[in-house]
Amino acid sequence: MTIEHFGAAHVPLSPAVRAGDFVYVSGQVPVVDGRVVGADVGAQTDQVIANIKQVLEMAGCTLADVIKTHVYLTDRDDFAAFNEAYGRHFATNPPARTTAEARLMIDIKVEIEAIAYKPL
Repeated sequence: MTIEHFGAAHVPLSPAVRAGDFVYVSGQVPVVDGRVVGADVGAQTDQVIANIKQVLEMAGCTLADVIKTHVYLTDRDDFAAFNEAYGRHFATNPPARTTAEARLMIDIKVEIEAIAYKPL
């Protein structure tokens, strides 16, 4: 099995790693050009998924290839608004998902990591 790393980050991680037919996307946050984007969880979710799309493209994948996500919300009361935004991006055949409430490393409302499956 070959392992390939995609992208660069200002912290010690790879934005995505392909291991065989699977692409593992590191947790993405609602940041563009070093600045947090969006005041509410819906807007932040849209930006996070846009960032996931960008990372997936580097690995030759799309959102349709995502089979699993892990979501971190800072406030469980944001769950309904998060679901509404998330559902717009995964309207049909959504991936398996885990959602947890957690403190995050920066002042944001949501972080999402993803696993995609795309045979080489």
